[in-house]
Amino acid sequence: MNSRDEQLKAFNRLLDIMDDLREKCPWDKKQTLESLRYLTIEEMYELSDAILEDDKQEIKKELGDLFLHLIFYSKIASETDDFDVADVLNGISEKLIYRHPHIYGDVIVADEEEVKRNWEKLKLKEGKKSVLEGVPKSLPAMVKAHRIQDKVKGVGFEFENSEDTWAKVVEEIEEFKAETDVEKRELEFGDVLFSLINYARFTGINPEDALERTNKKFILRFQQVEMLAQAQGKNIAELTLAEQDKLWEEAKKIR
Repeated sequence: MNSRDEQLKAFNRLLDIMDDLREKCPWDKKQTLESLRYLTIEEMYELSDAILEDDKQEIKKELGDLFLHLIFYSKIASETDDFDVADVLNGISEKLIYRHPHIYGDVIVADEEEVKRNWEKLKLKEGKKSVLEGVPKSLPAMVKAHRIQDKVKGVGFEFENSEDTWAKVVEEIEEFKAETDVEKRELEFGDVLFSLINYARFTGINPEDALERTNKKFILRFQQVEMLAQAQGKNIAELTLAEQDKLWEEAKKIR
């Protein structure tokens, strides 16, 4: 691993390159905070994919792309005297020190959960009116549900055990099954998903990761079904459901 001096040298190198690009590259000169936004979101998803694949080299590459974006935003803001990268880094450092009084103060905590509860209480002391203020509106619905549940847990709004959490899932499923109005069924289905996500979170499962792994598994198996059909000289769209299901069972043995 690189020494601290080497790490700082690498960071300074990126700062220098960003200065050059902003001054000399036509594309980089045109970028704004708004134009970079969707590119950053794309980079985050690419990093997420690399993490799920446990591809360390790809993770390293995607982190580099993210570092570039963070430096880019800071550079653009410095040109209008709003803030620069030092302000960004000092800001997060001060926040971390303030929100970790068990490290930088005399507060004693018993475990990780107490740390999280203290974190949410400190955020309210900073002037936030709700513990849910920090949940981005544009988060994908499943990720947002997970974050909402995790945050309210920080102030004690949580089921006492997994049995109670699962009972809520069963309750919501029954309410969904009993509802006949189309619009209300959609709402009830949302409640089912929310309660399932809560159960997953409570039992240590990340629902977003779990569903994405299932997506990937389904894609691989279905593509295997397509190959098996082609090997038999058939088009999958022309097979009956029973024939497709037979190939699916064969694909499960392969993948």
